[in-house]
Amino acid sequence: MMTQTLPIQKLFSFDEFIEWYPNDGKRYELHKGVIIEVPPPTGKHESIVGFLTIQIAFQLLQMGLPYRIPKTAFVKTPGNKSAYSPDILVQDHDNIVNEPLWDKESTLCLPESLPLVVEVVSTNWQDDYYDKFGEYEKMGIPEYWIVDYAALGGRKFIGNPKVPTIFVCELVDGEYQMTPFRGTDRIVSPTFPQLSLTAQQIFDSVA
Repeated sequence: MMTQTLPIQKLFSFDEFIEWYPNDGKRYELHKGVIIEVPPPTGKHESIVGFLTIQIAFQLLQMGLPYRIPKTAFVKTPGNKSAYSPDILVQDHDNIVNEPLWDKESTLCLPESLPLVVEVVSTNWQDDYYDKFGEYEKMGIPEYWIVDYAALGGRKFIGNPKVPTIFVCELVDGEYQMTPFRGTDRIVSPTFPQLSLTAQQIFDSVA
């Protein structure tokens, strides 16, 4: 799945992007001022998203946390230049009262509202490993997962030969510490310490 840059010859602010956003059934993101069309995901991509959403929702119920998993929402990054729509976004509902853009634009801009963000890697893998990694880190989101089920990322991340890998990135002293999980490794999540799930179980959910 490859994002497509629209033939628009200007850089947009977040407010201009929201004002422009058409009701045409397509998905768009704002990447450093550039509007990007996000193509429909593959079936395997959606299988991973659906499986993880169920697993995370179960943890929310078990732990009694005041969290939600909105279907479509934007994360507005610092600097007013990017707006991403993560594959899975865990939202702290108790902090919604502090979010100035939520009611009208379903947009979150405070790290306190975002305990966990998950991106499932597609062919435009650099977005997840570089751009979104850096923006989510700068924003201060406590936990960020990169789910590279098809081993599409760079070799310096997932090895040579490439191996399907899940990175749990935990914010420590303002920087993400990346921990890789492969095969039968049990995923260790700071947000959901009781999660009992291996990397392979997530990869196998595409079958």
